[in-house]
Amino acid sequence: QVQLVESGGDSVQAGGSLRLSCAASGSTVSIGWYRQAPGKQREFVATSYRVGGAAYADSVKGRFTISRVNAVNTVYLQMNRLKPEDTAVYYCYAKISLGSSSPDYWGQGTQVTVSS
Repeated sequence: QVQLVESGGDSVQAGGSLRLSCAASGSTVSIGWYRQAPGKQREFVATSYRVGGAAYADSVKGRFTISRVNAVNTVYLQMNRLKPEDTAVYYCYAKISLGSSSPDYWGQGTQVTVSS
């Protein structure tokens, strides 16, 4: 069982920055983020692999950076140049196996609101 604790959601103006964090209680092979805007499906944002490397959605490339501190099993999502369309509930997720086709565990979500 892996527990994920998220923090960092807030309200900011367009062009601003926020940093989300997600602390995992157990061993994982990847930790990342999805987001869900009102009336839309949950979409992938970024992921960080325990062995190194990261992946991003095209919509956030160049603006968001994901980093991981393995010693404390925590992932950070630095979000810069935020846009109103980034407004969503951001959910941390974790996979515990390389064979997992979908996230194995989810966090409770944290709200990010970007005003124009």
